[in-house]
Amino acid sequence: MSERTGAEALVEQLTAYGVTKIFGTCGHTNIALLDAIGRSDIEFVIARHEQTAAHAADGFARATGRPGVVLLHVGPGMMNAVTGVATAAMDSVPLVAISGDIPSYLSGRHPHQEVNLHADADQTAIYRPFVKRAWHVHRVEDLPRFTERAFWTATSARPGAVLLNVPMDLFNRPARAGTFPLPRAVTRPGLSTADAERIAAALLAAERPLIYLGGGLRGEKHLQELAEHLDIPVAHSLMAKGTLPDDHPLLLGLPGFWGSAETNAYTRDADLVLAIATRFAETDASSWDSEHTWRFPPSRLIQIDIDPAEIGRNYPVEIGAVADAARAAEQLLDAARRLRPEGTSRDGLRERIVAARTKLFADSAERGRSDRFPLRPERILADVRAHLPGDAVLVTDVGWNKNGVAQCYPLPAGGRFITPGGASTMGFGPAAALGVQLAEPDRVVVALIGDGGMSAQLAALPMAVERGLPVIFLVMNNRAHGTISDLQAGFFGSGYGCDFTDPDGNPYSPDFAALGRACGLDGYDVTAPGDLAVALQTAVRRRRPAVIDVPMVNEPVPTPGHWNIKDIYQGVFE
Repeated sequence: MSERTGAEALVEQLTAYGVTKIFGTCGHTNIALLDAIGRSDIEFVIARHEQTAAHAADGFARATGRPGVVLLHVGPGMMNAVTGVATAAMDSVPLVAISGDIPSYLSGRHPHQEVNLHADADQTAIYRPFVKRAWHVHRVEDLPRFTERAFWTATSARPGAVLLNVPMDLFNRPARAGTFPLPRAVTRPGLSTADAERIAAALLAAERPLIYLGGGLRGEKHLQELAEHLDIPVAHSLMAKGTLPDDHPLLLGLPGFWGSAETNAYTRDADLVLAIATRFAETDASSWDSEHTWRFPPSRLIQIDIDPAEIGRNYPVEIGAVADAARAAEQLLDAARRLRPEGTSRDGLRERIVAARTKLFADSAERGRSDRFPLRPERILADVRAHLPGDAVLVTDVGWNKNGVAQCYPLPAGGRFITPGGASTMGFGPAAALGVQLAEPDRVVVALIGDGGMSAQLAALPMAVERGLPVIFLVMNNRAHGTISDLQAGFFGSGYGCDFTDPDGNPYSPDFAALGRACGLDGYDVTAPGDLAVALQTAVRRRRPAVIDVPMVNEPVPTPGHWNIKDIYQGVFE
Protein backbone atom coordinates (compact mmCIF):
# COMPACT_ATOMS: atom_id res chain seq x y z
CA MET A 1 0.00 0.00 0.00
CA SER A 2 1.25 3.47 -0.87
CA GLU A 3 1.77 6.22 1.68
CA ARG A 4 -0.50 9.25 1.54
CA THR A 5 -1.27 12.10 3.89
CA GLY A 6 -4.13 11.86 6.34
CA ALA A 7 -6.00 14.47 4.30
CA GLU A 8 -5.65 12.50 1.08
CA ALA A 9 -6.72 9.28 2.76
CA LEU A 10 -9.76 11.02 4.26
CA VAL A 11 -10.83 12.44 0.89
CA GLU A 12 -10.48 8.99 -0.67
CA GLN A 13 -12.70 7.59 2.09
CA LEU A 14 -15.30 10.34 1.71
CA THR A 15 -15.42 9.71 -2.04
CA ALA A 16 -15.98 6.01 -1.41
CA TYR A 17 -18.89 6.92 0.87
CA GLY A 18 -20.58 8.82 -1.96
CA VAL A 19 -19.90 12.33 -0.65
CA THR A 20 -20.24 14.76 -3.55
CA LYS A 21 -20.38 18.10 -1.74
CA ILE A 22 -18.77 19.48 1.39
CA PHE A 23 -19.96 22.82 2.77
CA GLY A 24 -17.75 24.99 4.91
CA THR A 25 -15.20 27.71 5.47
CA CYS A 26 -11.43 27.73 5.30
CA GLY A 27 -8.92 28.19 8.09
CA HIS A 28 -5.31 27.41 8.80
CA THR A 29 -6.29 24.12 10.45
CA ASN A 30 -8.16 22.67 7.47
CA ILE A 31 -6.47 23.95 4.29
CA ALA A 32 -4.49 20.71 3.92
CA LEU A 33 -7.81 18.91 3.67
CA LEU A 34 -9.14 21.59 1.31
CA ASP A 35 -6.15 21.05 -0.96
CA ALA A 36 -6.89 17.34 -1.10
CA ILE A 37 -10.58 18.02 -1.78
CA GLY A 38 -9.60 20.35 -4.62
CA ARG A 39 -7.78 17.45 -6.31
CA SER A 40 -10.81 15.15 -6.02
CA ASP A 41 -14.28 14.89 -7.53
CA ILE A 42 -15.85 16.31 -4.37
CA GLU A 43 -17.11 19.89 -4.68
CA PHE A 44 -16.31 22.28 -1.85
CA VAL A 45 -19.15 24.77 -1.36
CA ILE A 46 -17.55 27.77 0.31
CA ALA A 47 -19.67 29.85 2.67
CA ARG A 48 -19.00 33.27 4.16
CA HIS A 49 -20.10 32.19 7.62
CA GLU A 50 -20.00 28.84 9.37
CA GLN A 51 -23.66 28.90 10.41
CA THR A 52 -24.57 29.43 6.76
CA ALA A 53 -22.45 26.42 5.83
CA ALA A 54 -24.03 24.21 8.49
CA HIS A 55 -27.61 25.13 7.54
CA ALA A 56 -26.82 24.62 3.84
CA ALA A 57 -25.39 21.17 4.57
CA ASP A 58 -28.52 20.47 6.63
CA GLY A 59 -30.79 21.52 3.75
CA PHE A 60 -28.82 19.33 1.35
CA ALA A 61 -29.25 16.37 3.70
CA ARG A 62 -33.00 16.92 4.11
CA ALA A 63 -33.48 17.13 0.35
CA THR A 64 -31.36 14.11 -0.57
CA GLY A 65 -31.70 11.83 2.45
CA ARG A 66 -27.91 11.47 2.44
CA PRO A 67 -25.62 12.85 5.16
CA GLY A 68 -24.60 16.46 4.82
CA VAL A 69 -20.95 17.26 5.45
CA VAL A 70 -19.66 20.57 6.84
CA LEU A 71 -15.97 21.47 7.21
CA LEU A 72 -15.00 23.88 9.98
CA HIS A 73 -11.97 25.66 11.37
CA VAL A 74 -10.70 25.59 14.94
CA GLY A 75 -12.21 27.62 17.81
CA PRO A 76 -14.42 30.48 16.60
CA GLY A 77 -15.04 28.69 13.30
CA MET A 78 -16.56 25.58 14.77
CA MET A 79 -18.32 27.64 17.45
CA ASN A 80 -20.01 29.78 14.77
CA ALA A 81 -21.50 26.57 13.39
CA VAL A 82 -22.99 25.42 16.70
CA THR A 83 -26.50 26.69 15.93
CA GLY A 84 -26.57 25.07 12.51
CA VAL A 85 -25.25 21.71 13.68
CA ALA A 86 -27.58 21.72 16.69
CA THR A 87 -30.56 22.47 14.44
CA ALA A 88 -29.79 19.37 12.38
CA ALA A 89 -29.25 17.33 15.54
CA MET A 90 -32.58 18.32 17.06
CA ASP A 91 -34.43 17.49 13.83
CA SER A 92 -32.73 14.08 13.41
CA VAL A 93 -30.94 15.11 10.21
CA PRO A 94 -27.75 13.17 9.32
CA LEU A 95 -24.90 15.67 9.40
CA VAL A 96 -21.16 15.08 9.73
CA ALA A 97 -19.19 18.07 11.01
CA ILE A 98 -15.44 17.85 10.46
CA SER A 99 -13.44 20.41 12.41
CA GLY A 100 -9.76 21.16 12.19
CA ASP A 101 -8.08 21.65 15.55
CA ILE A 102 -4.81 22.86 17.04
CA PRO A 103 -1.73 20.66 16.53
CA SER A 104 -1.99 17.53 18.65
CA TYR A 105 1.38 18.14 20.33
CA LEU A 106 0.42 21.66 21.52
CA SER A 107 -2.75 20.72 23.40
CA GLY A 108 -3.17 22.62 26.65
CA ARG A 109 -0.54 25.24 25.88
CA HIS A 110 -3.19 27.62 24.49
CA PRO A 111 -1.87 27.97 20.96
CA HIS A 112 -3.68 30.28 18.56
CA GLN A 113 -7.49 29.87 18.84
CA GLU A 114 -7.46 26.86 21.15
CA VAL A 115 -10.67 26.58 23.18
CA ASN A 116 -9.41 25.42 26.56
CA LEU A 117 -9.50 27.77 29.54
CA HIS A 118 -10.66 25.96 32.64
CA ALA A 119 -11.44 22.27 32.31
CA ASP A 120 -8.54 21.01 30.17
CA ALA A 121 -11.12 19.81 27.66
CA ASP A 122 -10.75 19.90 23.90
CA GLN A 123 -13.21 21.73 21.65
CA THR A 124 -15.36 18.62 21.14
CA ALA A 125 -16.85 19.40 24.57
CA ILE A 126 -18.74 22.30 22.97
CA TYR A 127 -20.67 19.90 20.72
CA ARG A 128 -21.19 16.95 23.04
CA PRO A 129 -24.54 18.12 24.52
CA PHE A 130 -26.33 17.81 21.16
CA VAL A 131 -24.41 15.56 18.73
CA LYS A 132 -24.92 11.81 18.76
CA ARG A 133 -21.18 11.32 19.22
CA ALA A 134 -18.02 13.40 19.05
CA TRP A 135 -14.67 11.89 18.10
CA HIS A 136 -11.34 13.57 18.82
CA VAL A 137 -8.68 11.96 16.68
CA HIS A 138 -5.36 11.47 18.50
CA ARG A 139 -3.49 9.44 15.88
CA VAL A 140 -3.63 9.52 12.10
CA GLU A 141 -4.00 5.74 12.21
CA ASP A 142 -7.39 6.20 13.90
CA LEU A 143 -8.78 8.69 11.37
CA PRO A 144 -10.24 6.10 8.93
CA ARG A 145 -11.93 4.12 11.69
CA PHE A 146 -13.36 7.21 13.38
CA THR A 147 -14.59 8.53 10.02
CA GLU A 148 -16.42 5.27 9.35
CA ARG A 149 -17.97 5.39 12.82
CA ALA A 150 -19.01 9.02 12.28
CA PHE A 151 -20.89 8.32 9.05
CA TRP A 152 -22.45 5.15 10.41
CA THR A 153 -23.60 6.88 13.59
CA ALA A 154 -25.01 9.89 11.72
CA THR A 155 -27.13 7.73 9.43
CA SER A 156 -28.09 4.67 11.47
CA ALA A 157 -31.07 4.21 13.82
CA ARG A 158 -32.31 7.71 14.65
CA PRO A 159 -30.23 9.93 12.33
CA GLY A 160 -28.45 12.95 13.73
CA ALA A 161 -25.37 15.14 13.77
CA VAL A 162 -21.88 13.99 14.74
CA LEU A 163 -18.52 15.70 15.12
CA LEU A 164 -15.16 14.48 13.83
CA ASN A 165 -12.45 16.68 15.36
CA VAL A 166 -9.01 16.40 13.72
CA PRO A 167 -5.83 18.13 14.93
CA MET A 168 -4.35 19.88 11.92
CA ASP A 169 -1.05 18.03 11.95
CA LEU A 170 -2.83 14.72 11.35
CA PHE A 171 -3.97 15.97 7.96
CA ASN A 172 -0.30 16.20 6.94
CA ARG A 173 1.06 13.08 8.62
CA PRO A 174 1.68 9.97 6.49
CA ALA A 175 -1.27 7.60 6.41
CA ARG A 176 -1.84 4.28 4.75
CA ALA A 177 -4.24 4.46 1.86
CA GLY A 178 -7.08 2.00 1.68
CA THR A 179 -10.77 1.60 2.22
CA PHE A 180 -12.67 1.39 5.48
CA PRO A 181 -16.15 0.47 4.19
CA LEU A 182 -19.42 1.24 5.86
CA PRO A 183 -21.59 -1.71 6.95
CA ARG A 184 -23.59 -3.17 4.07
CA ALA A 185 -26.95 -4.93 3.85
CA VAL A 186 -27.99 -3.70 7.28
CA THR A 187 -31.51 -4.73 8.26
CA ARG A 188 -33.93 -2.26 9.79
CA PRO A 189 -35.65 -3.21 13.04
CA GLY A 190 -39.29 -4.01 12.62
CA LEU A 191 -42.26 -5.37 14.52
CA SER A 192 -42.72 -9.02 15.28
CA THR A 193 -45.72 -10.63 13.61
CA ALA A 194 -47.41 -10.93 16.99
CA ASP A 195 -46.87 -7.27 17.86
CA ALA A 196 -48.01 -6.09 14.43
CA GLU A 197 -51.23 -8.08 14.76
CA ARG A 198 -51.71 -6.90 18.36
CA ILE A 199 -51.46 -3.25 17.30
CA ALA A 200 -53.63 -3.77 14.22
CA ALA A 201 -56.27 -5.53 16.34
CA ALA A 202 -56.29 -2.61 18.79
CA LEU A 203 -56.84 -0.16 15.93
CA LEU A 204 -59.67 -2.29 14.58
CA ALA A 205 -61.35 -2.48 17.97
CA ALA A 206 -61.15 1.25 18.68
CA GLU A 207 -64.19 3.45 18.13
CA ARG A 208 -62.32 6.72 17.58
CA PRO A 209 -58.75 5.82 16.57
CA LEU A 210 -56.24 8.42 15.39
CA ILE A 211 -52.84 8.12 13.69
CA TYR A 212 -50.29 10.78 14.57
CA LEU A 213 -47.17 11.20 12.42
CA GLY A 214 -43.91 12.87 13.35
CA GLY A 215 -41.06 14.21 11.28
CA GLY A 216 -39.35 10.82 10.98
CA LEU A 217 -41.40 9.91 7.91
CA ARG A 218 -41.53 11.29 4.40
CA GLY A 219 -44.08 10.30 1.76
CA GLU A 220 -44.74 6.91 3.37
CA LYS A 221 -47.27 5.12 1.16
CA HIS A 222 -47.89 2.23 3.57
CA LEU A 223 -49.05 4.59 6.29
CA GLN A 224 -51.44 6.25 3.87
CA GLU A 225 -52.76 2.86 2.80
CA LEU A 226 -53.11 1.79 6.45
CA ALA A 227 -55.17 4.89 7.25
CA GLU A 228 -57.31 4.33 4.17
CA HIS A 229 -57.85 0.62 4.85
CA LEU A 230 -58.97 1.23 8.43
CA ASP A 231 -60.57 4.62 7.73
CA ILE A 232 -58.55 6.34 10.46
CA PRO A 233 -57.96 10.13 10.54
CA VAL A 234 -54.35 11.32 10.50
CA ALA A 235 -52.74 14.24 12.29
CA HIS A 236 -49.12 15.29 11.83
CA SER A 237 -46.41 17.37 13.45
CA LEU A 238 -45.11 20.54 11.83
CA MET A 239 -42.13 18.81 10.19
CA ALA A 240 -44.37 16.03 8.85
CA LYS A 241 -46.51 18.33 6.71
CA GLY A 242 -46.58 16.73 3.27
CA THR A 243 -46.25 13.13 4.47
CA LEU A 244 -49.85 12.72 3.31
CA PRO A 245 -51.23 15.03 0.61
CA ASP A 246 -52.88 18.11 2.09
CA ASP A 247 -56.07 17.31 0.21
CA HIS A 248 -56.33 13.74 1.51
CA PRO A 249 -59.84 13.15 2.94
CA LEU A 250 -58.44 11.59 6.14
CA LEU A 251 -55.87 14.30 6.87
CA LEU A 252 -56.74 16.45 9.87
CA GLY A 253 -53.54 18.50 9.88
CA LEU A 254 -51.53 19.99 12.68
CA PRO A 255 -52.43 19.72 16.39
CA GLY A 256 -51.16 21.88 19.23
CA PHE A 257 -51.08 25.60 19.76
CA TRP A 258 -50.47 26.33 16.06
CA GLY A 259 -52.81 23.61 14.89
CA SER A 260 -56.46 23.73 13.97
CA ALA A 261 -59.37 23.59 16.39
CA GLU A 262 -60.77 20.59 14.53
CA THR A 263 -57.51 18.63 14.87
CA ASN A 264 -57.23 19.44 18.56
CA ALA A 265 -60.77 18.22 19.10
CA TYR A 266 -59.91 14.88 17.50
CA THR A 267 -56.80 14.51 19.66
CA ARG A 268 -58.84 15.04 22.82
CA ASP A 269 -61.63 12.65 21.85
CA ALA A 270 -59.62 9.78 20.38
CA ASP A 271 -59.87 6.55 22.35
CA LEU A 272 -56.69 5.12 20.78
CA VAL A 273 -53.74 6.96 19.25
CA LEU A 274 -51.06 5.32 17.12
CA ALA A 275 -48.07 7.69 17.25
CA ILE A 276 -45.21 7.02 14.84
CA ALA A 277 -41.81 8.76 14.78
CA THR A 278 -42.78 11.56 17.15
CA ARG A 279 -41.87 12.62 20.66
CA PHE A 280 -45.01 14.75 21.22
CA ALA A 281 -43.15 18.05 21.25
CA GLU A 282 -44.54 20.92 23.28
CA THR A 283 -45.76 22.84 20.24
CA ASP A 284 -47.82 19.88 19.02
CA ALA A 285 -49.21 19.11 22.48
CA SER A 286 -50.33 22.54 23.73
CA SER A 287 -47.63 22.43 26.43
CA TRP A 288 -48.95 18.95 27.33
CA ASP A 289 -52.16 20.48 28.69
CA SER A 290 -54.95 17.91 28.34
CA GLU A 291 -57.60 20.63 28.30
CA HIS A 292 -56.46 21.56 24.81
CA THR A 293 -54.62 18.69 23.08
CA TRP A 294 -54.11 14.94 23.78
CA ARG A 295 -55.63 13.20 26.79
CA PHE A 296 -53.62 10.21 28.01
CA PRO A 297 -55.52 8.75 29.80
CA PRO A 298 -58.37 8.21 29.05
CA SER A 299 -56.97 7.91 25.51
CA ARG A 300 -54.68 4.93 25.06
CA LEU A 301 -51.33 5.37 23.36
CA ILE A 302 -49.38 3.06 21.07
CA GLN A 303 -46.00 4.59 20.27
CA ILE A 304 -43.54 3.41 17.63
CA ASP A 305 -40.11 5.02 17.37
CA ILE A 306 -36.61 4.04 16.31
CA ASP A 307 -35.23 5.69 19.45
CA PRO A 308 -36.18 3.87 22.67
CA ALA A 309 -35.58 7.06 24.66
CA GLU A 310 -38.66 8.63 23.03
CA ILE A 311 -41.05 5.85 24.05
CA GLY A 312 -43.13 7.26 26.87
CA ARG A 313 -41.09 10.45 27.16
CA ASN A 314 -44.13 12.70 27.48
CA TYR A 315 -47.17 10.41 27.83
CA PRO A 316 -47.88 6.98 29.34
CA VAL A 317 -47.73 4.22 26.74
CA GLU A 318 -49.85 1.10 26.53
CA ILE A 319 -47.79 -0.49 23.78
CA GLY A 320 -44.31 0.78 22.95
CA ALA A 321 -42.35 -0.58 20.00
CA VAL A 322 -38.79 0.27 18.98
CA ALA A 323 -38.85 -0.07 15.20
CA ASP A 324 -38.12 1.65 11.92
CA ALA A 325 -41.22 3.68 11.14
CA ALA A 326 -41.50 2.82 7.45
CA ARG A 327 -41.01 -0.89 8.03
CA ALA A 328 -43.47 -0.89 10.94
CA ALA A 329 -46.07 0.85 8.76
CA GLU A 330 -45.73 -1.84 6.09
CA GLN A 331 -46.06 -4.60 8.69
CA LEU A 332 -49.12 -2.97 10.28
CA LEU A 333 -50.77 -2.68 6.88
CA ASP A 334 -50.16 -6.36 6.18
CA ALA A 335 -51.53 -7.31 9.60
CA ALA A 336 -54.62 -5.14 9.19
CA ARG A 337 -55.36 -6.69 5.79
CA ARG A 338 -55.02 -10.18 7.25
CA LEU A 339 -57.32 -9.39 10.18
CA ARG A 340 -59.90 -7.49 8.12
CA PRO A 341 -59.44 -7.90 4.38
CA GLU A 342 -62.49 -5.82 3.56
CA GLY A 343 -61.27 -2.85 5.59
CA THR A 344 -63.34 -0.45 7.68
CA SER A 345 -65.69 2.41 6.91
CA ARG A 346 -66.77 5.12 9.35
CA ASP A 347 -69.98 6.92 8.46
CA GLY A 348 -69.43 10.55 7.56
CA LEU A 349 -65.83 10.69 8.82
CA ARG A 350 -64.18 11.73 5.59
CA GLU A 351 -66.92 14.21 4.79
CA ARG A 352 -66.49 15.92 8.17
CA ILE A 353 -62.71 16.13 7.76
CA VAL A 354 -62.96 17.47 4.22
CA ALA A 355 -65.49 20.06 5.33
CA ALA A 356 -63.25 21.24 8.17
CA ARG A 357 -60.14 21.40 5.96
CA THR A 358 -62.05 23.15 3.19
CA LYS A 359 -63.26 25.77 5.64
CA LEU A 360 -59.75 26.23 7.10
CA PHE A 361 -58.21 26.90 3.71
CA ALA A 362 -61.21 28.89 2.46
CA ASP A 363 -61.16 31.21 5.47
CA SER A 364 -57.45 31.85 4.93
CA ALA A 365 -58.03 32.44 1.21
CA GLU A 366 -60.76 34.92 2.04
CA ARG A 367 -58.43 36.86 4.33
CA GLY A 368 -55.85 36.65 1.56
CA ARG A 369 -58.08 38.53 -0.86
CA SER A 370 -57.44 41.76 1.00
CA ASP A 371 -55.71 44.51 -0.98
CA ARG A 372 -54.62 46.15 2.24
CA PHE A 373 -51.04 47.37 2.01
CA PRO A 374 -48.65 46.49 3.55
CA LEU A 375 -49.96 43.05 2.70
CA ARG A 376 -51.63 40.74 5.16
CA PRO A 377 -49.65 37.52 5.66
CA GLU A 378 -52.49 35.40 4.26
CA ARG A 379 -52.37 37.47 1.06
CA ILE A 380 -48.64 36.77 0.74
CA LEU A 381 -49.17 33.04 1.23
CA ALA A 382 -52.07 33.02 -1.23
CA ASP A 383 -49.97 34.68 -3.93
CA VAL A 384 -47.07 32.31 -3.28
CA ARG A 385 -49.40 29.32 -3.60
CA ALA A 386 -50.95 30.65 -6.78
CA HIS A 387 -47.76 31.48 -8.66
CA LEU A 388 -45.34 28.68 -7.77
CA PRO A 389 -45.16 25.43 -9.72
CA GLY A 390 -46.72 22.45 -7.98
CA ASP A 391 -43.38 20.78 -7.24
CA ALA A 392 -41.76 23.86 -5.65
CA VAL A 393 -39.92 23.47 -2.35
CA LEU A 394 -40.73 25.89 0.45
CA VAL A 395 -37.94 26.32 3.00
CA THR A 396 -39.12 28.39 5.92
CA ASP A 397 -37.67 30.17 8.88
CA VAL A 398 -39.68 31.00 12.02
CA GLY A 399 -42.79 33.09 12.49
CA TRP A 400 -45.68 33.60 10.10
CA ASN A 401 -43.72 32.08 7.23
CA LYS A 402 -43.56 28.73 9.07
CA ASN A 403 -46.73 28.61 11.13
CA GLY A 404 -48.92 30.20 8.49
CA VAL A 405 -47.83 27.60 5.94
CA ALA A 406 -48.55 24.84 8.44
CA GLN A 407 -52.06 26.14 9.07
CA CYS A 408 -53.40 27.61 5.88
CA TYR A 409 -51.17 26.71 2.92
CA PRO A 410 -52.51 23.73 0.95
CA LEU A 411 -49.26 22.06 -0.10
CA PRO A 412 -49.50 20.52 -3.59
CA ALA A 413 -48.97 16.77 -3.78
CA GLY A 414 -45.65 17.24 -5.57
CA GLY A 415 -44.44 20.04 -3.31
CA ARG A 416 -42.14 19.91 -0.33
CA PHE A 417 -42.13 21.82 2.97
CA ILE A 418 -38.85 22.04 4.93
CA THR A 419 -38.73 23.81 8.27
CA PRO A 420 -36.64 23.82 11.46
CA GLY A 421 -38.61 21.92 14.07
CA GLY A 422 -36.92 21.25 17.39
CA ALA A 423 -34.76 24.37 17.55
CA SER A 424 -37.06 26.64 15.52
CA THR A 425 -33.93 28.41 14.34
CA MET A 426 -34.09 31.94 12.98
CA GLY A 427 -31.76 32.11 9.99
CA PHE A 428 -32.30 28.49 8.94
CA GLY A 429 -34.40 29.31 5.88
CA PRO A 430 -32.07 31.44 3.73
CA ALA A 431 -29.06 29.15 4.15
CA ALA A 432 -30.86 25.79 4.11
CA ALA A 433 -32.55 26.78 0.85
CA LEU A 434 -29.11 26.93 -0.78
CA GLY A 435 -28.41 23.32 0.14
CA VAL A 436 -31.86 22.27 -1.04
CA GLN A 437 -31.32 24.01 -4.39
CA LEU A 438 -27.94 22.29 -4.84
CA ALA A 439 -29.68 18.97 -4.21
CA GLU A 440 -32.68 19.84 -6.43
CA PRO A 441 -31.26 21.97 -9.24
CA ASP A 442 -34.31 21.67 -11.49
CA ARG A 443 -36.96 22.59 -8.89
CA VAL A 444 -38.06 26.04 -7.81
CA VAL A 445 -36.83 26.62 -4.26
CA VAL A 446 -38.24 29.47 -2.20
CA ALA A 447 -36.81 30.65 1.10
CA LEU A 448 -39.97 31.96 2.77
CA ILE A 449 -38.55 34.07 5.58
CA GLY A 450 -39.07 37.08 7.80
CA ASP A 451 -36.88 40.16 7.86
CA GLY A 452 -35.31 38.91 11.09
CA GLY A 453 -34.36 35.61 9.47
CA MET A 454 -32.98 37.31 6.38
CA SER A 455 -30.93 39.67 8.55
CA ALA A 456 -29.53 36.68 10.42
CA GLN A 457 -28.23 35.09 7.21
CA LEU A 458 -27.19 37.88 4.85
CA ALA A 459 -24.23 35.68 3.92
CA ALA A 460 -26.64 33.48 1.98
CA LEU A 461 -27.11 36.15 -0.70
CA PRO A 462 -23.58 36.27 -2.16
CA MET A 463 -23.36 32.49 -1.75
CA ALA A 464 -26.39 32.09 -4.04
CA VAL A 465 -24.68 34.22 -6.68
CA GLU A 466 -21.34 32.42 -6.37
CA ARG A 467 -22.97 29.01 -6.86
CA GLY A 468 -25.48 30.17 -9.48
CA LEU A 469 -28.40 28.99 -7.34
CA PRO A 470 -31.79 30.40 -8.42
CA VAL A 471 -33.21 30.50 -4.90
CA ILE A 472 -36.03 33.01 -4.42
CA PHE A 473 -35.60 34.74 -1.07
CA LEU A 474 -39.09 36.02 -0.24
CA VAL A 475 -38.88 38.37 2.75
CA MET A 476 -42.13 38.83 4.69
CA ASN A 477 -41.02 42.17 6.07
CA ASN A 478 -42.87 43.51 9.12
CA ARG A 479 -39.83 45.42 10.43
CA ALA A 480 -39.83 43.43 13.66
CA HIS A 481 -39.28 40.08 15.26
CA GLY A 482 -42.98 39.93 14.63
CA THR A 483 -44.16 36.86 16.53
CA ILE A 484 -42.39 37.92 19.71
CA SER A 485 -43.38 41.55 19.26
CA ASP A 486 -47.00 40.46 19.06
CA LEU A 487 -46.66 38.36 22.22
CA GLN A 488 -45.10 41.23 24.10
CA ALA A 489 -47.63 43.76 22.87
CA GLY A 490 -50.49 41.46 23.81
CA PHE A 491 -49.34 40.91 27.38
CA PHE A 492 -47.16 43.90 28.21
CA GLY A 493 -48.56 46.65 26.00
CA SER A 494 -45.65 47.29 23.63
CA GLY A 495 -43.12 45.63 21.37
CA TYR A 496 -40.14 47.24 23.09
CA GLY A 497 -36.91 45.48 22.16
CA CYS A 498 -38.67 43.50 19.43
CA ASP A 499 -39.41 46.15 16.79
CA PHE A 500 -36.78 47.63 14.49
CA THR A 501 -36.70 51.44 14.57
CA ASP A 502 -34.43 54.31 13.65
CA PRO A 503 -33.09 56.77 16.28
CA ASP A 504 -36.34 58.75 16.09
CA GLY A 505 -38.46 55.68 16.81
CA ASN A 506 -39.76 55.28 13.26
CA PRO A 507 -40.10 51.72 11.89
CA TYR A 508 -36.96 50.75 10.03
CA SER A 509 -35.91 48.06 7.62
CA PRO A 510 -33.02 47.61 5.22
CA ASP A 511 -33.96 47.63 1.56
CA PHE A 512 -33.50 43.90 1.06
CA ALA A 513 -34.21 44.09 -2.67
CA ALA A 514 -31.47 46.70 -3.10
CA LEU A 515 -29.17 44.60 -0.94
CA GLY A 516 -29.86 41.64 -3.19
CA ARG A 517 -29.06 43.69 -6.27
CA ALA A 518 -25.83 44.90 -4.66
CA CYS A 519 -24.83 41.24 -4.22
CA GLY A 520 -25.69 40.37 -7.83
CA LEU A 521 -29.18 38.93 -7.35
CA ASP A 522 -32.35 40.18 -8.95
CA GLY A 523 -34.15 42.46 -6.51
CA TYR A 524 -37.90 43.10 -6.49
CA ASP A 525 -39.54 45.83 -4.41
CA VAL A 526 -43.21 45.19 -3.71
CA THR A 527 -44.84 48.62 -3.44
CA ALA A 528 -48.45 47.74 -4.30
CA PRO A 529 -50.70 44.71 -3.76
CA GLY A 530 -50.35 43.39 -7.31
CA ASP A 531 -46.55 43.60 -7.38
CA LEU A 532 -45.95 40.33 -5.55
CA ALA A 533 -47.66 38.16 -8.15
CA VAL A 534 -45.67 39.83 -10.94
CA ALA A 535 -42.39 39.47 -9.02
CA LEU A 536 -43.01 35.78 -8.34
CA GLN A 537 -43.90 35.05 -11.95
CA THR A 538 -40.81 36.90 -13.18
CA ALA A 539 -38.45 35.26 -10.69
CA VAL A 540 -39.75 31.76 -11.49
CA ARG A 541 -39.37 32.42 -15.22
CA ARG A 542 -35.88 33.94 -15.05
CA ARG A 543 -34.34 31.19 -12.87
CA ARG A 544 -31.86 33.53 -11.24
CA PRO A 545 -31.10 34.19 -7.56
CA ALA A 546 -33.68 36.74 -6.44
CA VAL A 547 -34.84 38.74 -3.42
CA ILE A 548 -38.47 39.81 -3.15
CA ASP A 549 -39.01 42.36 -0.36
CA VAL A 550 -42.67 42.27 0.69
CA PRO A 551 -43.93 44.80 3.26
CA MET A 552 -46.24 42.94 5.66
CA VAL A 553 -48.47 44.02 8.53
CA ASN A 554 -47.60 42.47 11.87
CA GLU A 555 -50.53 40.20 12.68
CA PRO A 556 -50.53 37.34 15.17
CA VAL A 557 -50.56 33.77 13.93
CA PRO A 558 -53.81 32.14 15.06
CA THR A 559 -53.20 29.80 17.99
CA PRO A 560 -56.25 27.58 18.48
CA GLY A 561 -54.35 25.49 21.03
CA HIS A 562 -52.51 26.55 24.14
CA TRP A 563 -48.99 27.63 25.04
CA ASN A 564 -48.31 27.79 28.75
CA ILE A 565 -45.97 30.78 28.39
CA LYS A 566 -49.18 32.81 28.15
CA ASP A 567 -50.10 31.58 31.62
CA ILE A 568 -46.68 32.63 32.86
CA TYR A 569 -47.13 36.12 31.42
CA GLN A 570 -50.39 36.36 33.33
CA GLY A 571 -48.79 35.15 36.56
CA VAL A 572 -50.35 31.67 36.49
CA PHE A 573 -47.87 29.01 37.58
CA GLU A 574 -48.10 25.27 38.07
